[in-house]
Amino acid sequence: MRTGVLHESFASEQKLWESPTTRVWMLAFTVGLFSLPLWGGDYVLAIACIVGIHVIATVGLNLTTGNAGLISLSHGAFLGVGCYTVAWLGKHGVPFYITLPAAGLVSAFLGVIVGLPSLRVKGLYLAIATLAAHFILTFVFREWDSVTGGVSGTSIPRANLFGFQFIGDGRNFYLIFACAFVMAIGARNLGRTHIGRALVAVRDRDISAEILGVHLLRTKLLAFAVGAFYAGVAGGLLGYFYGNITPDYFVLTLSVFYLAAVIVGGLGTVLGSVLGAAFMTFVPELLRLLAQASSGWFPGIAGLVLPMGQVVFGLLIIVFLIFEPHGLAAIWARVRRTFHLWPFRT
Repeated sequence: MRTGVLHESFASEQKLWESPTTRVWMLAFTVGLFSLPLWGGDYVLAIACIVGIHVIATVGLNLTTGNAGLISLSHGAFLGVGCYTVAWLGKHGVPFYITLPAAGLVSAFLGVIVGLPSLRVKGLYLAIATLAAHFILTFVFREWDSVTGGVSGTSIPRANLFGFQFIGDGRNFYLIFACAFVMAIGARNLGRTHIGRALVAVRDRDISAEILGVHLLRTKLLAFAVGAFYAGVAGGLLGYFYGNITPDYFVLTLSVFYLAAVIVGGLGTVLGSVLGAAFMTFVPELLRLLAQASSGWFPGIAGLVLPMGQVVFGLLIIVFLIFEPHGLAAIWARVRRTFHLWPFRT
């Protein structure tokens, strides 16, 4: 373990940042990140905004799946619920600072309903139950024309905070990452409370947790509600970022994407959610850039490489499950440990 850090109490061990050095690096990272609109181009800002939205959604799914051990294949549909909520409320004149929390709350309510079978079933059976919920919600997205616009989609009014409109990638960047920071810190703090410990207890051994006094149904429903709340907020930000959305975006592949991000990043950690979301966002972009760069020498390579995105997702899940089941967070921890103990061996 790392040397030079002495914990004299449990509260000291549970600090967000364990040492002054960590706090300095975190401050430097935050300043560098929020200065990105000052020097980053349109493409960089657009990708950064998408990464921020994926981070929020992945953190939510990691609370449900990584912390509580409840598999959910309806996470992508919860993003759709949040997106259509801000669209409908925004068109009726509801201000932005109400529509975004409302998107999370509506998704959380539906998350509780979807999580009801979790008391009776688990594992593969629970995954199938959430899969059924995903198909039901996507059917509603396509058919409820008065709210969602049907297959043609709907437009989302721009976020407006006391007359300041979030128009353009630069302004949306600050909105998205301000929410991402708040919600990531909230998830980290949740893990330090009795609620977070109850989620882990349910994941590790639910019968033993119930014997120790953990209310299983309440804890499992809370895990689904919190995860869906994060997805709803991410969906609302997605709608504000794109300005127009169709049901085709919220397909099953989106839920698989977030599940892959959780596995690749690392189950049960906020850092793993951030690393996994960023990694899984950059992989298809790298494939696309590779195809564009190679199209001059190999004219048909774009048609071969671009459809391989789903294959790459599947391979990444298999590779990480076999060789690094704890994900990118564990790799980063080993790298940090190496520098902490250098020049001695870990």
